[in-house]
Formats: sequence, C-alpha cells, structure tokens
Amino acid sequence: MQMRNIVIGVTALGMVGVASSAFADTWRFGLEETEGSVQYGYAEEFKKLIEEKTDGDVTVQLLPYGSWGSNYSALYDAVQNGAIQIGFGSGFLGGTVPESQLMSLNFVMPNDQLETAKILNSDAFLKSDAWQQSFRERGLVPLGALPEGYQVWTANKEIRTPADMQGLQIRVMDNSLLRKTYEAYGASPITIAYGELYSALQQGQAEGNIQPVFAHENMGFYEVQDYMIFADQSQFVANLMANEDWYEGLSDDQRKALDATLGEMVQKGHDIQTQFNSERLDTIKEKSDINIIHLNDEEREQFRELAKPIRQVYVDMVGERGKEALDIVLDQIDKAGAGSDQGS
Repeated sequence: MQMRNIVIGVTALGMVGVASSAFADTWRFGLEETEGSVQYGYAEEFKKLIEEKTDGDVTVQLLPYGSWGSNYSALYDAVQNGAIQIGFGSGFLGGTVPESQLMSLNFVMPNDQLETAKILNSDAFLKSDAWQQSFRERGLVPLGALPEGYQVWTANKEIRTPADMQGLQIRVMDNSLLRKTYEAYGASPITIAYGELYSALQQGQAEGNIQPVFAHENMGFYEVQDYMIFADQSQFVANLMANEDWYEGLSDDQRKALDATLGEMVQKGHDIQTQFNSERLDTIKEKSDINIIHLNDEEREQFRELAKPIRQVYVDMVGERGKEALDIVLDQIDKAGAGSDQGS
C-alpha cells in the first residue's frame, strides 16, 4: 500500500507558490492522486508524448498529491493563478467550477467506459460554449476528461438495496451534488480528507467509502472494510484543465503537440484505467477476504430510480449552462447508441 499516511511535501516544491511565465518550457502537471494511480499513469504517458512531440523543448513536471498541499482547492487555485499550468479536477472541483458536478451524476454515463471517454472528449461536448465558458469564467480551460473506472462502494455491512444504506456514514468528496445523491439513497454522507480516510475508516469515524478499485487498493482502504459493492452507478471522472492565460500563450507548435497528445490520450487513458483496475482487483482478492458483491439489475434499479431526480437538482444548483452541458452529453449518448439502462 502506498502513502497510507501522507506527509505533505510543500517545502519540496516551494516554486509552486510562485506564478510562472505563461511561456515557460516546463509544464507543471498537478495530480489529485498519488504515484501508482490512474492519474499518475495518465500523466506519465502524457509527459512522454509531449516531450517527444516537442523534441524535448518542453519538459513536463509531475506533481502528485502531497507535493502541492493536502487541500484540493489549493491545487485548483494554483492552476487558476498559473503556478501550475495543467491539473486534474474531479469531485472537489465543484466548489470552483459548479458545472463540473455533471461528472458526479449517477446513472447517466453509458455502461461502455470507452464510449464515455469518447463522448466526454468529443468536440461536441468538450468544445461546446456551455462547457468551455463554465471553466473560462474561472480562468481555466477544459482540455479533456479521464474516466478512471467505476466508483465502488465499501462498507462493513452488506449493501444491496437503499434500505441497507440507511444512515450509513459514507465518505464522499466535498461535492454538494454527491451529498444530495447519497442522501437520496438514505445514507448520511460525510467528507474527510483523502489522506486521513484510511485512519477514519479504521477507527469507525467513517462507515463506508466510494472510490475506483485502484484507489481502494492503492490506499489500502479495502484492508479496513468488510464488503466491496459494485453497483455500476457512476464512473469516477477527472477533468483535465489548464490555466487560461498559459493556454492562450502557447505557440502554434506547442498547441499542435498538446492537441495531438490529448487526442491520443483518450484511448491510452482508457487502457491505463482498465489495466489498473483489473490488476488492483486481483490484488485485493489475493491479499484479503473482503466480500465482493455485484448488484443485479433489480437491485440497481432501486438506486437508479432514487438518482433520477438528482439531474434536476444539478440543473437547479448550477443553472442553464449546466443543463446545456447535460443535454449535450445525453444527446451524444443517444447518437452513439450507448444509452443502455444507464444513459436512458
């Protein structure tokens, strides 16, 4: 298990607090996750491609969780002010870009995870005015999206229906839409810092957890939980974003290298998360006797019905631009014929 007790190494990265030139040849890439994660695997491949395509004129510096601070908003602030040029933002990003909570909606994205990646990285969605302006109004530019695998529940009791989740103190990211979702399921969602979550689960301060498989393994969360429940209710999606001034200041050659790399990373990102989650699940099975549950269609349907009204909650929370973005996603799912029971 990596970094169960994360020591924050801000002093090792003092330069993050100082805004860099928009034309710097070193691109700092801030990650929400530790080494050994899907985001880190994606960033390593991104770094390799950018440095190859620019003949080494650009160096990408990877900044995993802990190197820029412990509060995710510190990472987003650093991207907004240009201290970090590129970064990932997921559930916590809702506090900075409210419309980004679209990625937290349950039972929306298609069951085909590669199709989800293609839709979220399509020009129709990514370059739409609704999505672009949601970020640009905050000094950011959305570059892409990385689905990191299904969000999987863990708990110390069996969960198959909403009745089983009643009152469960399940840890969610600091995202108001996620809280509303799990309240709709009957749980009592709480927010705990990622680096403090293992001990909180161990000591009973949290009774359940929601993470992709690789994170459950990487951080050892499965060691202190009895059940792992696959409901296939949502995928964990990280938004790749850049500082707006830096992005607009890129040279034509740098922009071409970035665009080409982002295009290649749609498939590569999918391959990385698929491999990570498959291998990490095998590791969990080998190293523990945790009980693994896969909900059947009837069980999933109970949660799905409770999640439906949350779409309107999202629209009410973020406004018309959020509705536009959601409608584009649903339209692209429909056009791709990828709706199945999740996208309908």
